[in-house]
Amino acid sequence: MTDDRLPSAANYPVPQPASGEDPRFTRGLIFDVARRIEDAGYPPISAGRDLVRLMEALYAFCYRGES
Repeated sequence: MTDDRLPSAANYPVPQPASGEDPRFTRGLIFDVARRIEDAGYPPISAGRDLVRLMEALYAFCYRGES
């Protein structure tokens, strides 16, 4: 059985910009994602290491392909 609500093709990862920098990938984006995670009931993301790990995970989702 298939779920017609799910797209058949993935939109991510997106190509990395040739310059290596994407103006959309900002601290504000990371903080917005952190806030949404906290709003869902998870503990606050306030330690520097947690923010770095979140940034790495989000970057990997956005730009890295499947291995």
